[in-house]
Amino acid sequence: MILSVEPIVARLLASDEPSIRVRTRIGVLSESADSPAVTAAQAEVATSERVRQLLSERSADGTLPFHPYNAKWFGAHWVLVALAEVGYPAGDETLVPLREQALGWLLSDLYEERHIGRVRGTALPTLHASIDGNLVWALLRLGLADERVDYLVARLLRAQWPDGGWNCDRKATGHASSFGESLVPLRALNVHARITGRSDTRDAVVRAAELFLEHRLFRRLSNASVIDPSFLQLHFPCYWHYDILMALTVLAEAEMLGDERCVEALEVLESKQLPDGGFPAEAKFYRVSASTNANGRSLVRWGPTSRKQSNEWVSCAALSVLTAAGRR
Repeated sequence: MILSVEPIVARLLASDEPSIRVRTRIGVLSESADSPAVTAAQAEVATSERVRQLLSERSADGTLPFHPYNAKWFGAHWVLVALAEVGYPAGDETLVPLREQALGWLLSDLYEERHIGRVRGTALPTLHASIDGNLVWALLRLGLADERVDYLVARLLRAQWPDGGWNCDRKATGHASSFGESLVPLRALNVHARITGRSDTRDAVVRAAELFLEHRLFRRLSNASVIDPSFLQLHFPCYWHYDILMALTVLAEAEMLGDERCVEALEVLESKQLPDGGFPAEAKFYRVSASTNANGRSLVRWGPTSRKQSNEWVSCAALSVLTAAGRR
């Protein structure tokens, strides 16, 4: 049984971050997305300091003067993903130059020649599916999708492996998909299936979910050991990385948390709740830096990283998952 969360919920509702307030009202308190309080908070997201910082390096033409993907985490691809994550309002045409940058690289002949192929000696396709998936998800969430998003969806469907996931490693051994490459496309295809009603996309979602469910989200099939200790750490944002909170979030979005194979991961998540009712960011995949040469550079800080201090973004995500699972 987890601790009372009412004090932490009150704190989240009083957050300076409008995105946190929106997430709390919808994910934790189950309020309607069109309630006055949610609508008011959503209107603040576009003008928030976090969004201003994320977009602060745009040139006069609306583009970012960096590689759209390789400039982690400040290129056009990653800025679009971050905006979608904070709930930036859909349909903003000023973001089109960023979309064109990201799609221009991902759909280029050079990209397809270098990054799409087959596992050596097999017929298994290789694809950096987390890249396709993140951009599909972001553009759908931001209301900026066009026919090129359908092309990326088709590319994902063609590259799905028999076990339901994806892999980008041409030297892969066996037929085991990569957790890091498979969770993001699952999230993207779920949104696509919901918007379009397409059965083939939904079937792909079910197949991909099974990859994680059969592993109980973090265990090897061979001996039930933990696949990677980092899977059990809590992070925000995950970018393309994998952890159980992100996996539970994606499965909640796909309405699959009722599967009993999620129980152990939910129990692990509950065990991390702090005395104040919140949850910590135990590690992070970014560092705030002014230098464009910094690896994993972020223009914004996503709350504290400490096993003993609550992080608003992680707390909101964790409480939303536990609410969806009927555990609070």
